[in-house]
Amino acid sequence: MHVERWRNFKRMQASACLFATLIYIAAVLYAWRVLPGAPSLKLAVTLAFPALYFAAAFIVPLRVRPVRRVLKRYVWMSFAAGFGQTPISVLSGLGLLGAAAAFIYFQVAGVADGGRYPAGVFSGYGAGIGILFAQALLVLHLEQEPKIREIIEE
Repeated sequence: MHVERWRNFKRMQASACLFATLIYIAAVLYAWRVLPGAPSLKLAVTLAFPALYFAAAFIVPLRVRPVRRVLKRYVWMSFAAGFGQTPISVLSGLGLLGAAAAFIYFQVAGVADGGRYPAGVFSGYGAGIGILFAQALLVLHLEQEPKIREIIEE
């Protein structure tokens, strides 16, 4: 059985992935309604290109050892610092995702006023979700390390 702090941390990682995914789905649905252009352009900007960035941001940290080592250390330091273990920490993490949602919304809404087409914002958010999912998976990998298990198990 894991200590409560670790369970809360894992729950926060999973919640961040879920919340980020829901924000992305809402952003795509909104963009599909608001953005001008052919469906093929909307599909490329909101799903195809972001999927490539998601895949790269998810796979590289898991397959390239130096990157995996750095991200794994970051995940462990986040746990050690108390991230995702208190209500304030959870609210601040979800608040950052909410700020990202607002940024996407205003980027898409700006197109209606003659602004630039928000191609980059979707790809950037896709990459961010990829990193979140990689971190959540690395949490499970950390549980398998003997030194970490001594700390996180009751």
